Amino acid sequence: MDREALIGAWRDCIRGADKSWVLFARGTCVILTQPEPDLAAQARALLAEWGAVQVGTPAGDFGVITLDNGRGWVVTGHHPDILTFVPREELEEDAGELLVGMHGRSRRGEDAEALAVIHVEDRR
Repeated sequence: MDREALIGAWRDCIRGADKSWVLFARGTCVILTQPEPDLAAQARALLAEWGAVQVGTPAGDFGVITLDNGRGWVVTGHHPDILTFVPREELEEDAGELLVGMHGRSRRGEDAEALAVIHVEDRR
C-alpha cells in the first residue's frame, strides 16, 4: 500500500478530530493522547519502548479489529495507543485472525526497529 493510501486509511480509522498521530513506514500508528512539542520524536520514543515483539510476553500479544469499510484490519498490542493497519490486499481473502494478528505484529516490530516516520497528523 502506498504512503497516501496508508494515510487515508488511518484518517478513516481514527475517531476524534482532536487526536494527533504519527504513522510509520510499515503501517504502525502511534496516537498521541498527550502531545509534546515534537510529535515525531515522542512517537519514536513510544514505539522504541513498546513496539518490539517478544513472543510469550505481553509484547507478543495482539488483538484484531476487522474494519467495517472492508479495507482490512487494525492489529492492537500491549500499548493501547500503538496500532498497526493491515490492508486486505496483503493477505488471502479468508485469512483468519491469527494470521492477520501475526502479520500486523510483525509489521509493528519492523516499525519499532526502523522508526521511519512517514506522516505526522498534528491536530493540536
